[in-house]
Amino acid sequence: MNTPASSAAPALTPSSGRAPSYLLLAVTVLVVAANLRGAITALGPIIDRVGTDTGLSAGALGVLGALPILTFGVVSPLVHRLSSKFGADRAVFGALLLLTLGTVVRSLPGFSGWLWVGTVLLAAAIAVANVLMPAIVKRDFPQKVSLMTGLYSAVMSGFAAVASGIAVPIASSANWELALGVWAIPALIAAGVWVFRLRGAQAARPVPIPATMAPSAARSMWRSSVAWQVALVMALQSSVFYLLITWLPSIESSHGVGESEAGWHLVIFQLAGIIGGLVAGPVLHGRHDQRGVGMATAGLMVVAMVGLLVLPGLVVVWVAFAGASAGASLVVALTLMSVRARTPQDSGRLSAMSQSVGYLIASLGPIMSGLLYELADSWTPVLVFAALLAAGQGGFVAFAGRNRFTHPE
Repeated sequence: MNTPASSAAPALTPSSGRAPSYLLLAVTVLVVAANLRGAITALGPIIDRVGTDTGLSAGALGVLGALPILTFGVVSPLVHRLSSKFGADRAVFGALLLLTLGTVVRSLPGFSGWLWVGTVLLAAAIAVANVLMPAIVKRDFPQKVSLMTGLYSAVMSGFAAVASGIAVPIASSANWELALGVWAIPALIAAGVWVFRLRGAQAARPVPIPATMAPSAARSMWRSSVAWQVALVMALQSSVFYLLITWLPSIESSHGVGESEAGWHLVIFQLAGIIGGLVAGPVLHGRHDQRGVGMATAGLMVVAMVGLLVLPGLVVVWVAFAGASAGASLVVALTLMSVRARTPQDSGRLSAMSQSVGYLIASLGPIMSGLLYELADSWTPVLVFAALLAAGQGGFVAFAGRNRFTHPE
């Protein structure tokens, strides 16, 4: 049954008035991408210093590491309402300002509570951008969704690698607060660049969608089997990624790899993710069926985990394979959020739903891995667990990658 246009749900729309150039739109998307992981990955290499200085136990530090993922899961379902009220472009601008504030608050000295408050604030800000950017990409680059998603993922992974690489040197030369707080600078720069989208933009507030599109927008993603398939792909690829970001250095240490060397291997992991994302984007471009690419990327992660188990001496090779798989898998998941929806509005809804489910499940990956290690006193069950998660990801992408939509006509 068609819904009258006057009561239809709001949709993402480009800014009215003088529209930014195509190149500027691309630049604004990429500067946002540069800020969506660095503030999180900067913590891992210096987490022991943070614990020593604040007196937090290992368990508390584990919760601190999982807090951003949990925040993503809680905030993601609420983002659509924020976008509907203020418009996607204004919501992202507000998120960048909140990210700047949260990063500064987290690095304030003298009171360990700021660490927790700031982490929640910056994670909430990142969650808003995580949800809205796939829909914005679909709206602004409808013919180049996969290509832009690949570039977006590559920039995100690149800055995550930089954050991991420079955290220890900055903390050693100054303190861990500065190593975390320095990431407020790129967030503030991104907010400044994003302003160009808002100049004269009356349509930062969304407009009603056509009546013929209303039924698709009105139906809940939570009742769509395709949406759940996309959500589980997002959940399993995120679980493996955050499991490795948290525990990979410890896994390597058990095989005799030094702490400093293991830290640089984490950088290799993320740099390989850039290559994986850049390759996956063009390969996915123009494809109506993403099953082959998605299953291949998940299979590469299985190979990497088995390799770490049976040939640990080739750790750099397996770390590179794992990183390439993680980067490509993220592009596959983000692409599915765009191409499995008929409209930017539906893409926003699907993104919110799948990221909420995905991150809530992903937060269990590092925690369950820690429990497995404590029970077995070995990282072998953790690597088997990661391989099973990746295999499950491949299974679900075999369904989610089909040329279907969340809400058929």
